[in-house]
Order: sequence, then C-alpha cells, then structure tokens
Amino acid sequence: MITIRQKGDFKKTDRFLNKAKSVRMQEFLAPYGRKGVDLLAAATPRESGKTASSWDYEIVGSDGETSIVWSNSNVNKGVNIAVILQYGHGTRNGGYVVGRDYINPALQPLFDEIAQNAWREVTGS
Repeated sequence: MITIRQKGDFKKTDRFLNKAKSVRMQEFLAPYGRKGVDLLAAATPRESGKTASSWDYEIVGSDGETSIVWSNSNVNKGVNIAVILQYGHGTRNGGYVVGRDYINPALQPLFDEIAQNAWREVTGS
C-alpha cells in the first residue's frame, strides 16, 4: 500500500498566479511600445530619414496573449524599405545590397527590460 501525505497549502502559488493574472498587460506594455519606436528610429540607417520617421507600434491582444507589434509605413513601389534595409535586396542590374541587422540589436535591450520589469510586476519585488 502506498500512502501520500501532504502538509501545507498553495497560498504562495495562488497569490503569485492571481497577481500574474491581474496585471493589465496593455497598460504595462504601452510605454515600451513608444520606447521601441524611438530606439528603432535612432537605429535605422538614414539617407533621407523617411524610414526612420515611419516607425509606429500597436498593442494587440487575443486568447490571453498580448504583444507589441512594431511596423514601418515607408513603402516604395510595394516594397517595405525597413525590411530591405534589414535583410538586403537585389538590384536591377543583378547586384545585391547586403542587409544590415539594425532592428534586433536596437530592440534586444528593450526586450530584456520588459522581461525584468514584468517579473518584478508579477512577483512584487
């Protein structure tokens, strides 16, 4: 025969999960959306400055998930300029312009900050 005995309760776990559930993520993320726009604008390679000034963000949520979506509205002949700056593109004469990874390095410190502050918000520490 196997007997299992348990002492204690799940008060701390329940408190943690209730706190995590109660955080209003859209309100929490809004300042980071704006900060991301500023970081992306500063990191965007500049020729005319149009791509750098075309960054925006939106906070979207569904099915218990909330995300920040950054976008760039500078489109020329159906091509998003921010994307080709990031990943590169072919030229008319068969050449290739190498992309420059400017988005990831600009946003990585912000992602780290969001994670750290979200943990603080949930744990209360």
